[in-house]
Amino acid sequence: MHCKNCDIQLQSHQNYCSECGAKVIRNRLNFKNIWSEINLYFFNLDNKLFRTLLHLFTKPENVIVSYITGTRKKYVDVIQYFAISLTLVGIQVFLMNAFFKEAINLDSLFGDNLKNLSNQDDNPFAPQNMDYGAINNYQSVIYVLSVPVSAFSTWIAYYIIGDKRYNFTEHIVINLYYSAQIIIVSAILSILFLVCGGDYLTVSMLVSVFTFAYLFYILHRVFKTTLLESIARFLLIGLVYAVIFAILFIIGVILATIIAIKNKNGL
Repeated sequence: MHCKNCDIQLQSHQNYCSECGAKVIRNRLNFKNIWSEINLYFFNLDNKLFRTLLHLFTKPENVIVSYITGTRKKYVDVIQYFAISLTLVGIQVFLMNAFFKEAINLDSLFGDNLKNLSNQDDNPFAPQNMDYGAINNYQSVIYVLSVPVSAFSTWIAYYIIGDKRYNFTEHIVINLYYSAQIIIVSAILSILFLVCGGDYLTVSMLVSVFTFAYLFYILHRVFKTTLLESIARFLLIGLVYAVIFAILFIIGVILATIIAIKNKNGL
């Protein structure tokens, strides 16, 4: 008998491959064993997914530091966890676009003033036929692009003050776990609030507060700094964030101006 994953020779009594660790599958696929796999990975209270989700709240340093130092079996891999969170975002976007489109319409949140502003003829940046809900479709892309920005901010903040325990790649890991947890909580809260008739703006504000508070909590636990030192570093991270987004905003304005001028001149 050979391992179907790495093709090495196995003993007939082996249930797991000694080389790659894969489980030896002897039964043909049917609904019963597929359901067993689903139950094992998603609904079993002792599975890695539930443990990772819980421990990222109660003891995030165990999840993150153990991954950085080489532990791979105890918790869900950081890339897999981030992928799971993006899958949940996809479900959230589908449900919101299918059943709660009115709730994510900015016109309903801010009234006619925003609509009138966006439709001004003399506004070169005014979009035509604005579909505010369409922005919701790009949440996954926004989350992916935000990770390196967040990682760069935390890395710079700790590097400047002299804490060089983790390199930039390891800060990527810290921020991937942090972002995945935020995404999962945000998606679940958004769906629950909308199902219960909640205000989408209220949901967004609650999630924003949680986002900053949880980042502070993660960094405080991972780096084991004093409260005052954690606050100082967190303020520095906020400053780096502000500088990065100011630069991105300026670049965006320049590009929008160039596009508007070209469109106006018919180029």
